[in-house]
Amino acid sequence: MSAIFCQLGTPSPGGIVAVCDHASNRVPSWIGLDIAPELLAEHIAWDIGTAGVCERLADDHAIPAHLACVSRLVIDLHREEDSPGLIPEISDGYPIPGNVGADREARLIAFHRPYHDGLAHWLDAANPALILAVHSFTPALQSRSEERPWHVGLLYNRDGSAARHAIRLFEQHGLTVGDNQPYSGRQLNATMNRHAEAHGRPYCAIEIRQDLIADAEGQAHWAALVAEVANGVALALREGQDTARSFRESRP
Repeated sequence: MSAIFCQLGTPSPGGIVAVCDHASNRVPSWIGLDIAPELLAEHIAWDIGTAGVCERLADDHAIPAHLACVSRLVIDLHREEDSPGLIPEISDGYPIPGNVGADREARLIAFHRPYHDGLAHWLDAANPALILAVHSFTPALQSRSEERPWHVGLLYNRDGSAARHAIRLFEQHGLTVGDNQPYSGRQLNATMNRHAEAHGRPYCAIEIRQDLIADAEGQAHWAALVAEVANGVALALREGQDTARSFRESRP
């Protein structure tokens, strides 16, 4: 257990693992955000429901998880170090006064670098066949008027191979599935760019609508659904690799 991240379950080489950058709304005592306390329960502070989904993935479906233990209002672990949004001064229209003029380097040293170093070591040891990046999104943003109709979205940057399988499998359950929605992984995919695409690791960056996982029942349902889809994706990827290998071996 770390004050920055926690890891649930034990990975098996060639298995499936989950990563959750926005699992927590915890603000360390030495960080003063100067916001109303009730805002820490809102989506600006964390991805509502994702911690519960990941806990059930680990406990019920043998998918170990690496979870953040600090709010994205302190530092957004799903951003590059030089990103303007790394330490947000405003989030969905809400000012975060305590982040104005914050010591960027101090927060990188205290939170961002240890989190990603820990994740890197964990993934190196796990050697997973598939990484699930678990996030959630609001049905609508406070700062915008448009509704977000998707039940779940799959995000990706350069490597959409696993995402395409996941989109198909979620749609088979009758769900409305976003392809690089509610936002594009080509613009925001920092953790998977760093720990998956840069190493040739297949991944699914999954965005679940928050009202669907706001309680324990919804979290259990979606953990089971995500586990089913993830296993289907891993199987499809293996079959694709086997087909490609057989084709190469059959060539003169």
